[in-house]
Amino acid sequence: MVIGKGSEKPVLEWLLEPDQPSVRYLTLTQLMGKRDSIPEVREAKAMIRSIGWAKDTLARRDPGGWWVRDGGRMEPRFLGTHWAMLALADLGASRDIPQVRESCEYWMAKSPLVGGGVGGLGQGKGHHCFTANMARTLLMMGYEDDPRVRKTLEFLVRTAHPKGGWSCRWNRDSPAPSRTLDAWEGLAAFAAYPRSKWSPSMSACVERGAEYFLERELHVQGDRYEPWYRFHWPTHYYYDLLVGLDCLTALGYGKDQRLGYALELLRSKRRKDGKWNLDAHQTDPDPEGARWFAAHPEKRPTPLVFEEAGQPSKMITLKALRILDRVGS
Repeated sequence: MVIGKGSEKPVLEWLLEPDQPSVRYLTLTQLMGKRDSIPEVREAKAMIRSIGWAKDTLARRDPGGWWVRDGGRMEPRFLGTHWAMLALADLGASRDIPQVRESCEYWMAKSPLVGGGVGGLGQGKGHHCFTANMARTLLMMGYEDDPRVRKTLEFLVRTAHPKGGWSCRWNRDSPAPSRTLDAWEGLAAFAAYPRSKWSPSMSACVERGAEYFLERELHVQGDRYEPWYRFHWPTHYYYDLLVGLDCLTALGYGKDQRLGYALELLRSKRRKDGKWNLDAHQTDPDPEGARWFAAHPEKRPTPLVFEEAGQPSKMITLKALRILDRVGS
């Protein structure tokens, strides 16, 4: 394991502090390799609903299963149901928690996908960022055997670019649009799906998608885009090199030399005390988005904040150490 001895011990102790049982549980299982059956792991998992960020998020939930607005799903951004569910999955909350299970069913019922599955927006049409993020979240929450989620993963295969990767938007009536590194959510969804359940078409889709990211070393696409080099959480639908590294190493590509630039950036961001900062809560809107928000200030997103930007982050540190553990450094 990356941490647990020598100079790493203070970082481990920091991540294991009881005030954030989500981080404690993920550290025990993902960094220290302890099984859920071990008493200290069971205790940490049981406390996720009672203390810390997950508890605070659940406290804002309406008894009907939603956050802020019934049926809004993505609105208001980033405080509505969709965003709360993504954060809860990252925090280790699962369908074992009754409120989470009820909200999962509410979310799926409100988001049917044309042809079956979940993750549909207007008229049931899929949108990669929404659909794939929803599949990933449900898988992380324990829905890997749900046929609705399986159909959603099959949709992601059908809508992938023939050469690998995805577009943020997909229209069944037009040719596959250009690909983008910003459309990372499909790879992340398959990273959360047990490999033993992949079909041959899923395996081929993931292999092509991973190659698309690796060919570009996780960041080479057009002019340099500064937000990709800043680490943030909650991730929402934003991309950065930490997101790319997490996806590719989870899929088993940790030894690929084309990750070298991203791994060097990750190591360079490590503080002298062994921790990593949260660089930003969310990325800056592109020029077109900035103009739109200027004209529609009521639609401007409200950041979903758990940690202070510019300060040591337990979630970023956990992700960074998890990545380094996978690559064996």
